[in-house]
Amino acid sequence: MIRRGAALLLAGLLLALVPGQAQATGYRYWSFWERDGAHWVYATQGPSTTRPSDGDVQGFRFSVSEDSSDSARPRGAADFAAICAGTPAADGRKRVALVIDFGTRADAPSGESPPARRTACASVSPDATAAEALAAVAKPLRYDTNALLCAIAGYPRTGCGEQVANSSTATSTSTSKKETQDSGPSLGLLAGTAAVAVLGAAAAWQARQRRRA
Repeated sequence: MIRRGAALLLAGLLLALVPGQAQATGYRYWSFWERDGAHWVYATQGPSTTRPSDGDVQGFRFSVSEDSSDSARPRGAADFAAICAGTPAADGRKRVALVIDFGTRADAPSGESPPARRTACASVSPDATAAEALAAVAKPLRYDTNALLCAIAGYPRTGCGEQVANSSTATSTSTSKKETQDSGPSLGLLAGTAAVAVLGAAAAWQARQRRRA
């Protein structure tokens, strides 16, 4: 029983020393949002199938995220009256307010800088999609073969929904390793020494018990 207990303890210590797999990847892409009152809601359809109504506000945000649950929302004010103040209503047309947020430098592809956030009021036909409204005010657009929106107003120049490394996670891991190297004996060495000592003590106790028997 002692030997078995010591072995289990050693196994537990070794498992504790194995670093966990960090979530170190995300996807760089344009996310599509709809305005619901004072809040942004992640769109349930893509811009090529969504048909906004007159007076709607829609948003696009470029960022790196793992999925829709942690995707960054468009920043800044998103008021239809303010965005479309300079675009008068017209018969046979609808007005759609658009917020286009090109994201941060941290999310930008290598060698590119994000343009400043912009807003625009698209005056389009009543049956126009969100993609058509966007094309009316923010060309050139770029799509991939699966109709995924890759670039707005030419940004970014290349790439489309590619998987990228999470630099903050990588930096954190690198820093942790350096701190371990600079701070004397590693946790692995200390824990391993402790495990060996436990096994040794257990073996000695068991030997004494056999001699007494």
